[in-house]
Amino acid sequence: MKLLIKGLLLLLPITASGQNAPFRLREEQFEKLPFGAVKPTGWIKAQMEKDMQGFAGNLDQIVPDLVNDPIYSARLHKHSKAKDLGNLKEGDIGGDDQYKWWNSETQSNWRDGFIRNALLLDDAARKKRVKQYVDHILATQDSDGYLGIYDPKLRYRFVSENGELWAKTTLLRGLLAYYEATQDRRVWSSIVRAVDDVLKHYPINHSNPFFAGKEFSGGVAHGLTFTDICDEMYRLTKDEQYRAYALFLYQNFSANFSFEKDVQWASIVDPGYKLSGHGVHTYEHLRPLTVAAFSTSDPRYAEALGIYLKRIQDATTVAGGPIGDEWVGGRKANATQTGYEYCSLQELLDSYAGLLQKTGTPSFADQIENTFFNAAQGARDPDHSCIAYLKTDNSYAMTGPLNGGANGDEKQTRYKYSPAHKDAAVCCVPNAARITPYYVQNMWMKQGDSVLVATLLGPSRVQTRINGEDVEVHAATAYPYNLSCTFSIRQARTREFTLKIRKPAWASAAETDQPYVEEDGFIVIRKAFKKNEQIRLTWRTQVTDHKDATGAHYFTYGPLVYAHPIPAVAVTGKVYTPVFKDYLYTPRIKKEYTYIRNNGAVYKQGRIQLKAREKNSDTVETLTLIPIGKTILRQAAFME
Repeated sequence: MKLLIKGLLLLLPITASGQNAPFRLREEQFEKLPFGAVKPTGWIKAQMEKDMQGFAGNLDQIVPDLVNDPIYSARLHKHSKAKDLGNLKEGDIGGDDQYKWWNSETQSNWRDGFIRNALLLDDAARKKRVKQYVDHILATQDSDGYLGIYDPKLRYRFVSENGELWAKTTLLRGLLAYYEATQDRRVWSSIVRAVDDVLKHYPINHSNPFFAGKEFSGGVAHGLTFTDICDEMYRLTKDEQYRAYALFLYQNFSANFSFEKDVQWASIVDPGYKLSGHGVHTYEHLRPLTVAAFSTSDPRYAEALGIYLKRIQDATTVAGGPIGDEWVGGRKANATQTGYEYCSLQELLDSYAGLLQKTGTPSFADQIENTFFNAAQGARDPDHSCIAYLKTDNSYAMTGPLNGGANGDEKQTRYKYSPAHKDAAVCCVPNAARITPYYVQNMWMKQGDSVLVATLLGPSRVQTRINGEDVEVHAATAYPYNLSCTFSIRQARTREFTLKIRKPAWASAAETDQPYVEEDGFIVIRKAFKKNEQIRLTWRTQVTDHKDATGAHYFTYGPLVYAHPIPAVAVTGKVYTPVFKDYLYTPRIKKEYTYIRNNGAVYKQGRIQLKAREKNSDTVETLTLIPIGKTILRQAAFME
């Protein structure tokens, strides 16, 4: 994780005194490809198909009352009552107003994931469903361009909790993906009109969109991510007004009271401040800060970005799980005591993807892979279409409370596997539907007109234009479970271009059948590629013993964190449909192990074998560790 900060600092010019000088983050290093240019193959495609047969494709059948709520057409008005979401509200803060807008998040985040999965898998029946949904949403747009959840007497007139910008953000992200993949100009026109409507009613530097009084206002804080839309609009149009507006939104958010103050300017510049907010806000707000830093020549924003990244680093486990259970609370990451929310995994992954694209710094890609392959895969049920709302690296029970309630948290319900988590909030399952398409989209990028960059590794196919001509590259690999890859290049004729392949930080060497140079963390191949040509590449590595801030030891091989799987007993919980159910897990045998120095850790055929001391009996045993993403109950970290 330290590489993240080091990578950002490398962008700073060095003064004669050796100190980092102020710098300007205006020049974006990589170009994000249009959605749909990168397609999944191999195990990633198979997992996406499984998800679409499961929760990602059927949430409207699992929680029909939430997903089919006509919140964008039968809009909220001053007499609207809080909706019954079926959740247990004990412990929630913010009052009834937040429950009025929640269905917009549930619906639009899920639809965003559904749209992206359907288009990437190129399934005709699902694409038909996507078009029907898009047509329905466009029909809800008012003549003045308004797309949203409030009637004319409420919209843009708030002085307390609301979901105005948040409902638009979640909706427009999906529409933007659909437009890029289909080039449907009707959809583009709708998006432009909707964004223009926001800029008109919340005019830059002459409005106060984040004023919400002194009470909790989670929807308003989520609305800061409207900068996602500004960033995409700038990418697609190069119109500087969108960058200027993103900067305005960040500055206005910083100027107003909020319980979600981790990213506010005053918090960042306070050297004694510790992250304390709702985790998902903390990690999604990395994107507005990043966009702000790239929207101004003020060097203080780059410094603020570095400070914020360091704080997030301290709150993230070795397996890539940032604290979010549900509040960061000034804590540092702990394998057993701090859980991470699936929403936080998606939001942090997306935030790092923006930093990867804008800075070209490969360490952000390392963290994306770490979070996606370890924490995110490790919060999926390997046997059922379910995900964990909350999960810990060391997971000794999944029955609702943290590790079975051993720490007096018996009322918690989120540490279990569910296709909905309706008793808490239907937010993590929609984000679990989004995370893989977002990973896939960022697997390839461009650098100028002549360089194609493999930024995130794994099985994929990219189709784009290099130097004005079409090129297609297939990456055939079982990565991260196998460290070899064959890149097959197809084009109309032999011609020169540059292929850059990110060298992961954990790789000790690269073996390939092509001449290459290493530059700034990338394997760089410059040559005249034939019409059909293959490049074979294998990464070399070894078992690595990591130590986290608490002194706990983790073991990795390549990009994967390994864990000792604990045999579990499954019990069925809430039944949503005959197919979709909650699952709770308790250990068959309760054993915990401690670290020993001469452990003889060795990698063999996808597993790590090592010796560890059983805590109760004090005997040394040989353990077999497997990738954390293939476990349910497990011990991933070992204290001395």
